Amino acid sequence: MERVKCLIAGSGPAGYTAAIYAARANLKPVIYSGMELGGQLTTTTVIENFPGFPEGIDGTLLVENMKSQAERLGVEIRIGSITKCDFSERPFRLQIDNSAEIEADTVIVATGASAKFLGIPGEQKFRGSGVSACATCDGFFYRKRDVAVIGGGDTACGDALYLSSMCNKVHLVVRRDVMRASKVMQERVMSRDNIEVHWLTQPEEILGDENGVTGLKVLDKKSGESNIIPVWGIFEAVGHHPNSEVFSPWLKMDENGYIITENGSPKTNIEGVFAAGDVADVHYKQAITAAAAGCKAAIEADRYLQTL
Repeated sequence: MERVKCLIAGSGPAGYTAAIYAARANLKPVIYSGMELGGQLTTTTVIENFPGFPEGIDGTLLVENMKSQAERLGVEIRIGSITKCDFSERPFRLQIDNSAEIEADTVIVATGASAKFLGIPGEQKFRGSGVSACATCDGFFYRKRDVAVIGGGDTACGDALYLSSMCNKVHLVVRRDVMRASKVMQERVMSRDNIEVHWLTQPEEILGDENGVTGLKVLDKKSGESNIIPVWGIFEAVGHHPNSEVFSPWLKMDENGYIITENGSPKTNIEGVFAAGDVADVHYKQAITAAAAGCKAAIEADRYLQTL
């Protein structure tokens, strides 16, 4: 059976950064790309908040650059997903795509998190051209325009507040008659003049044309009538789902499936297994923080191997 020093699960900023650092430490890392090659970053168009690109950079191109850099350093990148693992002893044993098995002295879990979407008509069609799950990533493109945020939790309120500082008007669409957000977040939203809260409002369809989103069709649950909110952009803040299920028999996770790490480090409850990026990040979910976590994970993996 093949045995590697460092196996990395995931091919987003966390995975590629971990691979780059691990390769420079002569760990000869192997990446298994996962189902979504490049991660969520590939669903973003122009990224303007990643340092080093004053004119911005396409999300897919940024990931491709990371991939090329990793390959130049000798990282082996393989298409495939971890479908089973055994962390009961070292070397750890992992199964790839329900068939081949591999042993690893260290494992870095960088499988990311997938944004939840509503599944309404028009949603997939306008992903990347008006529909987004990241206000911090894409809000800049809707300056001085009207937008909608869907959701009622802290994330939705935070997105609405963030967007209100640059957009003409923010429509916060809440499907219930109350918000799940903390009281302080609700108070901030309600005090912002250019945020309008639509209570008991169910999104039905995303409308648009060849240029992108033009509006959100919603059902007013109070009256039973449908109407259209004219907007240029729609931000869905209905949560994320960490891609951590396969590791759940071994790694400690919170109630939502995010891998729990030691405070300020990528260490998990199992020595030699590390978690980096959105799969362990409840708060930030940014490419830059994922990359930083990947760096930490590789450094810790190297330190761990040196103690054996």
